Formats: sequence, C-alpha cells, structure tokens
Amino acid sequence: MNNPTVVPGSRPLVGALPLLQENPLRVMERAVLEHGPVTRLPLPGADGYVLGSPMLAQHVLVTNVKNYVKQTRAYEMLRMVLGNGLVTSEGDFWKRQRRIAQPAFHRERLAGFGLVMTRAANEMVGRWELGVPFDFATEMMRCTLRVVGETLLSADVMSQADHVGAALTDALEHLIHRTLHPLSAPDWVPTGRNRRFHRALETLDGVVLGLIAERRKGQGPTGDLLAMLMESKDPETGEGMTDAQLRDEAMTIFLAGHETTANNLAWTMMLVGQAPEVERRLLAEASEVLGTGTPSMESVHRLPYGTNVIKESLRLYPPVWSLGRRVVEEEVVDGWRFPKDALLFVSPWAIHRLPEFWPEPLKFNPDRWNVEDPRRQHGSYLPFSMGQRKCIGDSFAMMEAQLIFTTVLQRVHLELVPGQDFEPEPVITLRPSHGVKVVATRR
Repeated sequence: MNNPTVVPGSRPLVGALPLLQENPLRVMERAVLEHGPVTRLPLPGADGYVLGSPMLAQHVLVTNVKNYVKQTRAYEMLRMVLGNGLVTSEGDFWKRQRRIAQPAFHRERLAGFGLVMTRAANEMVGRWELGVPFDFATEMMRCTLRVVGETLLSADVMSQADHVGAALTDALEHLIHRTLHPLSAPDWVPTGRNRRFHRALETLDGVVLGLIAERRKGQGPTGDLLAMLMESKDPETGEGMTDAQLRDEAMTIFLAGHETTANNLAWTMMLVGQAPEVERRLLAEASEVLGTGTPSMESVHRLPYGTNVIKESLRLYPPVWSLGRRVVEEEVVDGWRFPKDALLFVSPWAIHRLPEFWPEPLKFNPDRWNVEDPRRQHGSYLPFSMGQRKCIGDSFAMMEAQLIFTTVLQRVHLELVPGQDFEPEPVITLRPSHGVKVVATRR
C-alpha cells in the first residue's frame, strides 16, 4: 500500500487549514507538482487527499463516479446560493434535471444563441470610450450576464446588471470564506459579512423569482430553458417543478452561465495582451475567414487558432480551480487507499501544470493544441470537469468566449494598463483579483 506524503506545514488539530486559508492555489500546486499522485491534506475532523494523477482524477470523476459524491463543505456552502440545482444535486434527481435541461444546449439551439453573443459584444464595444482605461473583467461580467439572460432565460437583466454582479461577488466571497473558515460566525449572527451575504441573496432571489412569477402569469416565451423546466413533469407523479426547484435551476444558470465565461475572457485578455504575436495571428485568421463580417457559430470551426487560444487560457486559468468529492465506501486505487468519508480534491489548476503532460506548463502557447495528444483525454485537461458530471454548457461557453473575443478584437485594439498585478483570486471561480485594466483604440 502506498503511503502519501503529508502536506508540509500541517499542524496538530487544524491540519492544513491555515495553509488553505492563506493560498489554496499554492497548496494544490505544491501537492501535485512536488509530492506525487496523492498527497495527504489533514483537515479538522476529516482526512483529505489531493489527487495529482490524471488517472486517479478520471477514476474518481468518471470510472467509479457513484463512490465519490458532492457531500463536501464547499458544496454545502454552494447550496446556500444554488440550492439543489444541476451543479449541486446528485443521484436520480440530478439525472432528471439534466435530461430536462440538455435540449437547451443542443447544437441547433446554439446557432441562434451566437447572434445574441455577437450583438451583445458589438453593443458593448460601442459604449467604450476610446483612450480611457476601464476594467475588461467587469465589462465581461456585464456582457455574459446579458447573454445568459437573453439566451437561456429570455430576460433583459441589463438594467440590474451592476446589482447582480455586485451581489454575485459578495455571495461567492462569503461562500469561500465560510468554506475555509469553519469556525466563523453562523449565518444567523448579524455580522457585517453575514448581512452583506443576505443582502446579496435577496438581490439574486429577487431577480430570479421575479422571472418565475412573470412566467407563472403566462408572460414570456415558451422555448427557452426556463420554459422547459416549468413545463417538465415527473414521469412517476406527473408533478411539475415547484418554484423552489425552478429558483435553484435558474440561479445555477445565472452563476454558471456567466461567471465562468466572464472570468475566462478576462484571463484570455490578460494573456493575449502580453503576447502581441498571438493577437496578430488571431486578427489575421479572423480577416482571412470572416473578412469584415461578424463571426457566427458556423464560422467558429474555421477559426482553429482562436479556439486554441481559448483552450490554452482555460488550461492556465481554469475558472473552476478545484473539484471536491467525499468517499462513500473505502476503495484502493492503484495502490492508494481512500478511506470512507475521506475528502478528495482534484485541482484542474494544478493538474494543468504537470510538465509530463504539458511541456513548459507555465508558457502561454496556443500552438500546443495543434497536435492531438491522447493523454489529454484521460484526466490531464478538465476545465469543465469530466464524465457524466461534465459541465452541461461546455460547448455554449467555448462558443461564447470565442465569439465575444473575436468580435472585440475585430473592432478595437486593447492595450493592458502597465504595472498591473494579475493575482488570481480563488473564490468559487478563479478571478483576477484586481481586474484587467485596458485602454481601447480603434482598429
């Protein structure tokens, strides 16, 4: 039986918790890159293990997925906002919800979504004041919020975009704080942090429940995801979803449908802004394929370098930087013992930096995707997770990121403001902690 190394710096009683509180990305990275396939991560009241092997990641997320469930503290916290939606639910309930939602992400529907994405991007660029610095990350949050509102909920949420964005930020920061600080005051204690969280939740619930109430009155379209969810019936009881269930799914769409893509676009801007040759090649490809036309879903597959840029950005800065699971029954995998109730952590951030799979792993190199590498199919690249719990909107997100970024580059050149610190902030998703400040000039 293999004996895993304990994360250096762990202490009695509190284990590695102080290290995680200080810099969870660094903990995951050191565990995977310095200590091999499995590193023991002692936590208060729990055994934790960081998996640094793509094979083990695949086993947990794909091969024996039923033995590794989402009953972890992080998901418990996430349920405070998302309830029992697609991201947090499990078992038969999750399968039913997934079947209902899947048609909204079929390829034929994505074609129509593409028009919304490019229109939103064009109108966004049209509002920018040339020569004046602004935060590209904030603009992407607003743009992707509009896209998810129009495409999946058929709702105009732009009038509330700033409130929704601020509420999401407050909610996510609260969740990661509660995850890493288990002794912090319970949510019913009226601390400043707790009050901000409850105000944020009230804002988000107000928007989502308002949409549901309008639909209950027969107002709105009939073909979007919210309509599908409202029309669905349980095959055994014939009952439809309650408002609480609808709220959870709509909230999940709100968060997962714009937060992750907005962060991916912010990191892509940071990377391309530091690589002028990449920008030149993106523009040359767009000019050759599109001329002066607008990109569409049909043209995305003819922009392979643009796709490579998005893939490489997702490798270096995966929006979901860690995936946690709890062991249902003890299992030995490849000589490693995972006890019952142990917590396992798969970190895309760290695994995407393994040099045996990614030569010069810290280098932004879109050309690495020109070569098909079979190793990438087995757990070494998982920005959207993998297996049956892979993100339902992965194709939507890839298309959205490429269409928006290409549309922006066609119209303006964006120069990074000098002297910025692009420190990643691991809240529930991976954000640039201080944004990405740019100045736009006309092409």
